[in-house]
Amino acid sequence: MHKSRLAGLIIDCDTDDLDAAAGFWAKALGAPAQHAADLSKSLYVALNMPAGEPYIEIQKVDHSSRVHIDIESDDINAEVARLEKLGAKRITEIKKWVVLEAPTGQRFCVVPVVSADFAARAHTWNEDE
Repeated sequence: MHKSRLAGLIIDCDTDDLDAAAGFWAKALGAPAQHAADLSKSLYVALNMPAGEPYIEIQKVDHSSRVHIDIESDDINAEVARLEKLGAKRITEIKKWVVLEAPTGQRFCVVPVVSADFAARAHTWNEDE
């Protein structure tokens, strides 16, 4: 058995000004940026979301702007295998996570557990599901 749940939303921005992109989304969602962009350290700016809500990060990308979800799991390999059985395709592995594509074309990531309340709120999957 393993567990997984929606962890967060990543707003992919094809931009040269990540601070401006983060500023727009911070104001649009009423969630201030946790820090200014520093592209020498990270391609992400996280927003301060209320406790218990999925995280939202603004990411600088070199592809078309879009939004993707992250699914967190306590067993990434088992979760990827489960999703592949449902029809997802593995696209690539990056650092500690796996990028998949749904049968409907959306890309998403399976990432390690990040939520403090993961154990209490995640869905438990049997290996035959």
